[in-house]
Amino acid sequence: MGLLTAQITKHQLRQEKLDLQYKCQQITTARRNLSKSTDDLTQVGTEYDGDSPIAKTLEQRKAKLKLLEQKLDAQMEEYQDRLKMIDTEIQSAQGMFDNEVKDAFKY
Repeated sequence: MGLLTAQITKHQLRQEKLDLQYKCQQITTARRNLSKSTDDLTQVGTEYDGDSPIAKTLEQRKAKLKLLEQKLDAQMEEYQDRLKMIDTEIQSAQGMFDNEVKDAFKY
């Protein structure tokens, strides 16, 4: 029974790891798009006087994008920490699996 439990645990952890890796890819893509948007705003902002309402609006939008970037960074860090924990859990489950195999085939 322990052998089956270890196998199921490893499978679930690997699935969770794949899900987190996919989420990390999505965050990377979002950050890339966010950087492009920020660059575009910066480029457009140079065309206006710093005191104009349009320039101020662009600066506010850049600040919001910066805040969003910080949130994405925090989320990415959380996912990466979770991935490290999952790797440790997978190693533990593998050890449990290996021990169960040894015990099951002892003569």
